[in-house]
Amino acid sequence: MATASGILVRAADWTTERDLLRSVREEVFVREQAVPVELEWDEFDAVSRHVLASVDGVAVGTGRLLPDGHIGRMAVLRDWRGRGVGSAMLLALMEEARASGMRRVELNAQTRASGFYARFGFVAQGDEFMDAGIAHRSMWRNL
Repeated sequence: MATASGILVRAADWTTERDLLRSVREEVFVREQAVPVELEWDEFDAVSRHVLASVDGVAVGTGRLLPDGHIGRMAVLRDWRGRGVGSAMLLALMEEARASGMRRVELNAQTRASGFYARFGFVAQGDEFMDAGIAHRSMWRNL
C-alpha cells in the first residue's frame, strides 16, 4: 500500500527479509533507545506477520502482528518520524488483523507514544510499567 507521500508499506517475510527488518529495529531500539540486544529478539518474530515501510526502496520502518493480535516492535527511523510512516504501518497491521478474523488488537506502547496510538482509537488499560528500561502502557482497540 503506497501513500500520497511516497511511503510504501508492504508485508515482509521474516525468513527471507530478516536482515532488512532487523536493521531498522537495531537502529531504533538497540542503538537509539539502548534496549539490550538480547531483549530485542525473541521467538515471536518467526511466527508474526511483519510490515516494512520504505521510501524510494530504502527501509524506514517496521512493525509486527503476533498471532494473538498484539501489535509490536513498531519502529520508524528518526529522520522519518512525523511524516506518516508509523500511521501507514499501524493501519496496515490493523487491516491484516481484520483480514485474519481478529476482532481486537492490543499493544504495549511506550508511554511517550501513547498519544499516537490514542489517535487511532486505542485505549490505555492498567498502570504504567517498565519494559527494557522504558515506560510503557498497555492499550487495546476493537476492530
